[in-house]
Amino acid sequence: MSAREAQAIADEQGLDLVKISPNAVPPVCKLMNYNKYMFELTKKAKEAKKNQKIVEIKEIWLSMTIDVGDLNVKAKQTQKFLSQGNKVKVSIRMRGRQMAHSEMGLNVMTRFFEMVKDFGTMEKQPLTEGRNIWMMLSPIKA
Repeated sequence: MSAREAQAIADEQGLDLVKISPNAVPPVCKLMNYNKYMFELTKKAKEAKKNQKIVEIKEIWLSMTIDVGDLNVKAKQTQKFLSQGNKVKVSIRMRGRQMAHSEMGLNVMTRFFEMVKDFGTMEKQPLTEGRNIWMMLSPIKA
């Protein structure tokens, strides 16, 4: 039918005439309450956004000379982050003569991972980049 007839029917019923595919020959239109349609779309988008979990990357700094008690505190904090579903970046900054003994830093990293392995998996192995040693931990999927 012609566009004028369709618009007349839409006005008669108190609805809107919405073009579904305007490039088709002839164009395809639909009678609907456009405001209600847009409201439903925004409502669905808000609902989808509300159910979405945003994963944050938390960072824990260690030292090559860290003591057992301090390591336990850091491990407890990391376990809390991993149980909340966040990823954790564990870093060590080497200073001065520590650069010559980077294997000590790797030992600290492996000891630290043994403490938190029940809560997360090692996404990236300990990696040495210049003065820093870092590894990435991700939470275990439920």
